[in-house]
Amino acid sequence: MKLTKFSHSCVRLEQDAAVLVLDPGAFSEVEEALEGATAVLVTHEHPDHIALDRVAAVLRGAPGIELWAPQAVVDAVLGALGEDAEGRVHAVAGGEEFTAAGFAVRTYGGQHALIHPVIPMIANVGFAIDGSLYHPGDSLIVPDGIEVETLLVPVHAPWSKLAEVVDFVTSVRAARAFQIHDGLLNETGLGMVEGQLTRLSAPYGTEFRHLAVRESVEA
Repeated sequence: MKLTKFSHSCVRLEQDAAVLVLDPGAFSEVEEALEGATAVLVTHEHPDHIALDRVAAVLRGAPGIELWAPQAVVDAVLGALGEDAEGRVHAVAGGEEFTAAGFAVRTYGGQHALIHPVIPMIANVGFAIDGSLYHPGDSLIVPDGIEVETLLVPVHAPWSKLAEVVDFVTSVRAARAFQIHDGLLNETGLGMVEGQLTRLSAPYGTEFRHLAVRESVEA
């Protein structure tokens, strides 16, 4: 499949004329990423993972697009679209399997990583695509039952630290890894984090590489 990186946690997958987009959030190029899409997966409700008004506008104008997400996201999309959402917005939790735009999808986890004990926990679903690509959303859940070939790594967040991110990458042991959730880092911070990930993941067989915004690779 062809993978195109957009800003922050948004990625676009293309295969056999089908287009699947994950986490078109407020920091990303929502309309560009969703152009021609047939399915959207959203890991959780935070606005950096779904720009609700912009996504709803695209869905309203393209009635063939379906969306899968945790219940809170589904409720928000249903509220924004009304009757336009009927039959094409689906709630998912961890431990489910379904097909979206011809891609086989398996879900993992179910809970957002802890930010702070006083901040309420919300749902988060990681998505494995065609048994080979994994987008964890805002969690570091290691997927079971599959051999991940392409890992999307949340390299920086208010809920994480570098040691946890390294442990996640070395536990999954994917052949290749690319960064997501990088929208809060400047060039200096990103270089430092990615340098450590590149060095520390290599002994475990993972090639970590930075993708520029709009850069595409085969995944």
